[in-house]
Amino acid sequence: MTDLIETIRRTLVPIHKEGYPFILIGIVLTVVLGYFSQFFGWIFLILTLWVCYFFRDPERVVPVGDGLIVSPADGRVNLISTVLPPPELDLSHEPMLRISVFMNVFDCHVNRVPVSGKIGQIHYTPGLFLNAELDKASEDNERNGLVMETTHRGQPVRIGVVQIAGLVARRIVGFVSAGDTKQVGERFGLIRFGSRVDVYLPVGTRVMVGLGQKAVAGETVLADLGGGAERAFRRI
Repeated sequence: MTDLIETIRRTLVPIHKEGYPFILIGIVLTVVLGYFSQFFGWIFLILTLWVCYFFRDPERVVPVGDGLIVSPADGRVNLISTVLPPPELDLSHEPMLRISVFMNVFDCHVNRVPVSGKIGQIHYTPGLFLNAELDKASEDNERNGLVMETTHRGQPVRIGVVQIAGLVARRIVGFVSAGDTKQVGERFGLIRFGSRVDVYLPVGTRVMVGLGQKAVAGETVLADLGGGAERAFRRI
């Protein structure tokens, strides 16, 4: 019996508390509309189950290694380029490496910090709700950026992480404040309901993923600050 309970516990993925109000609304609509129409009852039951799925918040096995940058989001790597970082973050006046991960409505939308360090600043910028897959979404769309202050080989490194709202997303939720110290893989925010997260890294950082690759927040290694050398890393 103990083994069965443990199996069920591991199978059921936790739901983030941000989803509770939407799930409650879905349950109420399912019951009320289902009372009058079986068809609409089934429709809203399916929608409610999808909302539960959308707000899932699974545990992740985080890679640990000096200089490793893990994905802050579940989704597809859709942009890898060298561009100027958002000016509001005051990261650099020179181009930086940007890796973008696009989340569709079926991806887990809980975001995780890509590297251990201190949150130097957080800056929210209102904007449009263009398709988050577009390159210009990083400049035109509503976004919330934070700067992670970390060290690599004894040297200070500043990394930008920007949550970008998309066509469907209308709410960027943050769980952290400037000055907080976070470990790699810890949750820092969530976006509803389809969006993108950009990571800005120093030029010379070794990219460890390819365009179109599926990334898993807190698990997939996007890049290595150590550059070209092969390295081993462990998971915790």
